[in-house]
Amino acid sequence: MNDLKIFCEDNDFSDLASSFTGEVACDCPLSAEIIFTDEEGIKSLNARTRNVDSVTDVLSYPTMERDINLPITAAEHPYEIDEEGRLFIGSVVICTKRAMEQAEEYGHSYERELNYLATHGICHLLGYDHMTEEDKSVMRAMEEKILSKLNLARE
Repeated sequence: MNDLKIFCEDNDFSDLASSFTGEVACDCPLSAEIIFTDEEGIKSLNARTRNVDSVTDVLSYPTMERDINLPITAAEHPYEIDEEGRLFIGSVVICTKRAMEQAEEYGHSYERELNYLATHGICHLLGYDHMTEEDKSVMRAMEEKILSKLNLARE
């Protein structure tokens, strides 16, 4: 990946964005947004978009379907190119209360949990998934690689 820009009103995810550099083949810079919400907000989104009436920690809304083994090309996605020439790959919504609870539950920092959830969401935007054990293994390896670059890998 040449360059990823993450838009987020509440946090600076520039280090996370930089950690994705070189990890995904593409011919253009990318952008994504991260939105924070409360339990009610994420539950409502989950119900409306996935027909799951429960609170979750993170939801991802990719703008494209993608085979992770193929490069991303701007020509395939002309309608998602923004005014800066970046291909918008989608939105990640994180429930901050669940992130705090999970950080405590797993015994690591809130910063690590937020970055994990953001990484997980961005991986989904890039076409990674965890529906099968093989897919899950590939996605987890990418997540750990990104978190290691941030010095936030599992201990």
